[in-house]
Amino acid sequence: MRHNLLIIIPAYNEEKNIPAVLDELEKPPISEIADILVMNDASHDDTSWIVKARGHKVVTHVFNLGYGSAIQLGYKYAVRRGYDYVIQMDADGQHDVSNVMKIYKELITPDENGKCPDIVIGSRFLPDSSPYKVGIFKKFAIWLFRSMIKNRCGVAVMDPTSGLQGLNFKAFLYYSMYEHFDDKYPDANMILQMSLLGFTIREIPALMHFRTEGVSMHSGLKPVYYMLRMFFSMLAIDFRFRVLKEDSERNLYETISKKKNGDVLRSLS
Repeated sequence: MRHNLLIIIPAYNEEKNIPAVLDELEKPPISEIADILVMNDASHDDTSWIVKARGHKVVTHVFNLGYGSAIQLGYKYAVRRGYDYVIQMDADGQHDVSNVMKIYKELITPDENGKCPDIVIGSRFLPDSSPYKVGIFKKFAIWLFRSMIKNRCGVAVMDPTSGLQGLNFKAFLYYSMYEHFDDKYPDANMILQMSLLGFTIREIPALMHFRTEGVSMHSGLKPVYYMLRMFFSMLAIDFRFRVLKEDSERNLYETISKKKNGDVLRSLS
């Protein structure tokens, strides 16, 4: 039986980490409300076989396409399969599984105006979040991105680089469309984009751990490239949506409404 929540886990050479993550996801109450999809981004190890042996869905890329492409393909899968909600989390164990139920409950909880959030971010930097230390370089990058979002949208997002997120159908449908999602480093730039488009974003405290096995995608000199790329990506997004007025709210909701007759499913590429 298919559930209404899909947990998307992008993975690249995570054979040492992913079994412990799946152990926790397979327990109630998560197993009673969620399906699991692992996006295996051309791993060279046994990541794919481990997941398949446990009976979960796996999509394997023949070539390594990157984190963003793996996540977006997961969104496309969720749209085609008719899921109502998606939660994305890492395969390395940094995102504690206890966050899943908290994010899901927040996704279905209306505010004082009766509106549920489109995106829920599991944050490392709220008062009730678990202690989480970051280096000086990354701390500066987070401050920069946080300031850009606040300045351009008036929205305070404490952890715009968190990969632990929950999305409703409207949000992941939009992400699944061509040129609506960064295929390399979807991060603070996507938070800026969705804020400018009027999507509702909430943050909740999250429990995070440090990686114990394998290599992070932000190792070596990659953080320098990441920060520069993210900065210019956010400038480009601000120009597109504030100056050029791309993707007006009317067109956005017209696109979403087409899901009823299947046009969206056929248009995905």
